[in-house]
Amino acid sequence: MQPVITCRNLGKRYRLSRGQGSVSGYRTLREELGRLATWPLRRFKGETSTETDFWALKNVTLEMKPGEVVGLIGRNGAGKSTLLKILARITAPTDGSARLHGRLGSLLEVGTGFHPELSGRENIFLSGAILGMARREIAQKFEQIVEFAEVAEFLDTPVKRYSSGMYVRLAFAVAAHLETEILLVDEVLAVGDLSFQRKCLGKMQSLSEGGRTVIFVSHNMPAVRSLTHRCVYLKNGQVIADGPTPAIIDRYLTDAWQQRHEIGSNLDYYRRDRVRDSAVTIDRIWLTGGDNGEPPILKSGDDFTIHFEFTSDRELPRAYSGLWLTNQQGERVVTLFNPDSGFAFPIRKGKQTIAINVRGLPLSPGGYTMTMGINQGISTVAFDVIVDFPAFHVVMPEVDNGSLEWPMRPWGCLHWKDVSWRHEEAEALS
Repeated sequence: MQPVITCRNLGKRYRLSRGQGSVSGYRTLREELGRLATWPLRRFKGETSTETDFWALKNVTLEMKPGEVVGLIGRNGAGKSTLLKILARITAPTDGSARLHGRLGSLLEVGTGFHPELSGRENIFLSGAILGMARREIAQKFEQIVEFAEVAEFLDTPVKRYSSGMYVRLAFAVAAHLETEILLVDEVLAVGDLSFQRKCLGKMQSLSEGGRTVIFVSHNMPAVRSLTHRCVYLKNGQVIADGPTPAIIDRYLTDAWQQRHEIGSNLDYYRRDRVRDSAVTIDRIWLTGGDNGEPPILKSGDDFTIHFEFTSDRELPRAYSGLWLTNQQGERVVTLFNPDSGFAFPIRKGKQTIAINVRGLPLSPGGYTMTMGINQGISTVAFDVIVDFPAFHVVMPEVDNGSLEWPMRPWGCLHWKDVSWRHEEAEALS
């Protein structure tokens, strides 16, 4: 089967200027002439400017086949949007080539291809024409586009009065319903509400089943996991991994978790929403149990203790503390709140430590972060909050009975150990 997208050694270079009196990126002809005219004066003043090359993409080689839904993931600045802009012919590559076989529809930025002074109705035809569609073809799909976008009430209103969510709904509806073989979708779906995001994901799934190729860029890992079967992980403009979505997402999230842990245990980096002149400050969080390495490694089923030390400048008769753990997919998996365990504690003046004992850790393998806060009352603003502190990494215990160790499980985050299985004979089928 012939690929619909072929990238060979694709590279995109930007020239950045640094120094006094310089600007970064491209300059217009007028700006360049002005700089040349003032160059002797700047040289006399001793001003210097250095130019460096920045490769937004480098040596990217990819192929995508008809009907594939491919997730494109990576941190901000990894090169995802640059790759889509090259494929959409918005910018030209510096090196290599990108070949497309088929018509392209793209949704890269809110309002791309729309004229703000035109109505929604007029912009449907304008956007469709930009995508290379005939007027008759657009007219045939018009009612479906309006129904999907849910903007019939505002169809004759200039789109400059639309909210960003309405922009996205209409733009996605046009790109998805017109007969293009390739659809590029950037992070713009994050602007829409939750119900419309689900609607778009369902539409992209149906498009792929109809043979269209979809490239989906998102930081929403559950959406990427549910929609795509293949994922490309970009880092510093290069392809780090390309393969089945669950494995690539796990590698990306593990890298992100490890990078967060390398920041260290300085709680100021993770501190959020602390009340100014607060009475209480969380000073330290640590674990005992497991191997106590860096990061702490626990085995599923281990007993361990979470300790947190805090300082108070006054005495308080009662305090509340809660924490929750979040897995690598960004899902909150457990919440602990001291009243749930029948534990109440006053706050004394000075330093003190609270210990939380956990027996039989039921979590599946992976990295976990912790969010913790201390409040004076259940509904009061927290004195101090530590957000997404790298807590520990969970591995499976070693087995010596010949059974399988933890295989890839793209579902669930709990590992129930106290479970028994038995084999019951079923009645023979007649």
